[in-house]
Amino acid sequence: MSPLRFTELLNRLFAGPVTALLQLLRIHPNRPQAPIPDHVAMQILVVLILTVLFVMIRARLSVENPGALQHTIEGVHGFVGQLGKEIIGHDYERYLPYLITLGLFIFFSNMLGLIPGLASPTAKPVVPLGCAVVTWVYYQYHGLRANGLIGYLKHFMGPVWWLAILMFPIEVFSHLARLMSLTVRLFANIFAGEMVTLVFFSLIPILFPVLFMGLHVFFGTIQTYIFVLLAAVYLGEATAHEH
Repeated sequence: MSPLRFTELLNRLFAGPVTALLQLLRIHPNRPQAPIPDHVAMQILVVLILTVLFVMIRARLSVENPGALQHTIEGVHGFVGQLGKEIIGHDYERYLPYLITLGLFIFFSNMLGLIPGLASPTAKPVVPLGCAVVTWVYYQYHGLRANGLIGYLKHFMGPVWWLAILMFPIEVFSHLARLMSLTVRLFANIFAGEMVTLVFFSLIPILFPVLFMGLHVFFGTIQTYIFVLLAAVYLGEATAHEH
């Protein structure tokens, strides 16, 4: 499969430095002349899009006359804020920047495949896995920060002390399984959506692909919501104080 145009551009500009950096880390790319794969290039593109988006919002920020873009982002902030307030509770504002950034990154990554010549990076399992690992580390860190080591370990012990020897390995396994569940749920839905859209577009290039593109938008939005919702749930559980 030939690389996407944007991937080719990045490799043309940065293949040398990227290959040198990878070799310094003892990683030897199969194609030193093109070490940047499509899913990495698409993630870079998403970051660039979000950076431009926020620069535009910051430049046009207004209290008296907010534009449509500002209203949209404020709506996103309010929605995620309400979600955090209901699920995380006390001190939820601390986690909003991460949850909003995570949601926007996943949403734009999911939608990128709708643009001809581009692809959704979340249709590659390594990208949802990366989001899952970062989220897992993030909520574990804040759980330790909020409760201390002993207090956080009590979350794994169960409600009564004599069940601790049974509950601890179950809880550890449950936390590790969250990495798999977050990854597979996001990857499988976006990959399937892209494949169905491509198949119907190749078979019936008029009308029907629009329907499946609409379904892709719907499921991509739902998967973004579910990922952020679960991240908030895990944060709420990790940072809750034992009484």
